[in-house]
Amino acid sequence: MVNPAARSDKGSPIYGMPILNSNKAKKYFIVKRGDGEGCAGEGCAGIVNTLFHANSISTACGDALALLQKMTEAVNKSFGLPAAE
Repeated sequence: MVNPAARSDKGSPIYGMPILNSNKAKKYFIVKRGDGEGCAGEGCAGIVNTLFHANSISTACGDALALLQKMTEAVNKSFGLPAAE
């Protein structure tokens, strides 16, 4: 879980749940399931996730494996590295 409301919003149903401290990172990337419609903003519990609206975030919507494969290919290509097998 990465929703900061679990730590700070006493009225939230997720309050008190353990979360990763991803909101303290300088830059982070979130891959969410879906086709982009409603991708950013709410998590799977339907609770607004302020992490999705921070300046240090990049979000991609879709199949995580396919997206990460495309990202790996792009990074390898930009650095002149061979394609991953």
